[in-house]
Amino acid sequence: MRHRPTEKELRAVLPWLAAERQELYNAFQSNHGEVVEKALTRAKYLASFIGHESGRAVFVGLYEVAGHEQVTVQHFWALPGNAELQQLGTRGPKDGRASFWFDLQLSPILSAWKGRLVIDWTGIERSWWRWASRNQFPVRAIHEESLLVKAMPDWQSLSLDWAQLTVLPKSWQQVLAQWRGIYYIFDKASCQGYVGSASGNENILRRWLNYAASGDGGNRLLRGLDPEQFVFSILQRVSPDMPSDEVVQVENSWKLRLQTRSPYGLNDN
Repeated sequence: MRHRPTEKELRAVLPWLAAERQELYNAFQSNHGEVVEKALTRAKYLASFIGHESGRAVFVGLYEVAGHEQVTVQHFWALPGNAELQQLGTRGPKDGRASFWFDLQLSPILSAWKGRLVIDWTGIERSWWRWASRNQFPVRAIHEESLLVKAMPDWQSLSLDWAQLTVLPKSWQQVLAQWRGIYYIFDKASCQGYVGSASGNENILRRWLNYAASGDGGNRLLRGLDPEQFVFSILQRVSPDMPSDEVVQVENSWKLRLQTRSPYGLNDN
């Protein structure tokens, strides 16, 4: 299988899940439509790949198909990982039908090639699952480092959806934990913005994870809004040694320039 979800949000984070949230990645590939179900019930192993670029796929792992069970829609959403995947865009079983849930056991075979092995996915890309015995998949490259987690963009280019905050790669978290500064939350539903800051012992990662957990971060005008519509970015970085009152002055200047104070924005002060 060459996974490339149609859901934009899920497609963006799927390599992160494969790299560091194995249980979520496996939950994603454990349920399929009727045609794929029939094929997978006949398979002994599943070679799992993620779409890397046009006509290519990067290896994630070899899974033993240890069995399957039929689940209702209600049972499906109660299974571990599926509620979190729903926040990332998973739609679940089609047409509300009972479907199969596959027990896929990760094999140690070829595990050293995870994220490193790239193959050619020949033919029509829409044919995202195939029988290995009926096809040829030439090896395109074996990289020294994993391709699943790319380097974090420059802070001026960084833009994250709310759902992405809970699955940030560890390497990205380590960088964000070092940064203090002024950040911006844009609500796509209301087309309004909120300016906040992180200084001193408060770093940007800690502030953003607070939003990931609570949705509103304790801010009055964000309460009741749908956090799935929030987009997070950084307006300005400051020194960790900058006094908090100076950081507040910088924050207020951004509120003024971006007009984020109520009623034009989501800041209430």
